[in-house]
Amino acid sequence: MKILSMDTSNQALSVALVDGLSLIAEFTLTVRKNHSISLMPTIDFMVKSAGWTPRDIDRIVVAKGPGSYTGLRVAVATAKTLAYSLGCEIVGISSLRSLVPEGLGGTVVPVINARRNHVYAGFYVDGDPVREDTYIDFEDLLQDLSLVEGEIYLVGEIAAFQEQIEASPLHLHAIETLPSALDLAMLGQTLPTEDVLSFEPSYLKRVEAEEKWLESHEEGTQPYIQRL
Repeated sequence: MKILSMDTSNQALSVALVDGLSLIAEFTLTVRKNHSISLMPTIDFMVKSAGWTPRDIDRIVVAKGPGSYTGLRVAVATAKTLAYSLGCEIVGISSLRSLVPEGLGGTVVPVINARRNHVYAGFYVDGDPVREDTYIDFEDLLQDLSLVEGEIYLVGEIAAFQEQIEASPLHLHAIETLPSALDLAMLGQTLPTEDVLSFEPSYLKRVEAEEKWLESHEEGTQPYIQRL
């Protein structure tokens, strides 16, 4: 099975091509760039370099969120457009799962910086989720982790929270990790496919513009989007 996988849910852009269990190509860009400009040229270059044609792709695996609202829309819209036009399968995986390194024991907690001292966080044991992804204040997350037994690995976008981690009485293993499109592709080989037309990102929270609008409007009385 030939798979194209992609993750633009945060600062990093990661794309991979996999054929069965073999990595064909992988590209990760960690500097802050406009993913809407970079993603399709990256995919085009990798597919051509691999000697593939777009029609060779059997399945597209995409990080569906949580994460940057704009970043999620870029990857999901691209994945849906390609899957629909090529007639191939689509699979969505949590953006937090792609931050979990292989081989860690105990509880692994991947986080994505959601600004204003908040994070998107997941909870994994042996690579499997044990709680639903959540949007949470980082101090509240540390409080939750105080109730977890055994080894705890805090991974992902942790640089902005280093002082709070060091000040915490918890014994945490803090590891900065990047999203891996290769891991997404491998995980997505056996997961059930989703309907292309109804597939949507998992935002977990409203966009900032909608939250500001709701500050002056009662929810449910007037639609946030009145017309297009």
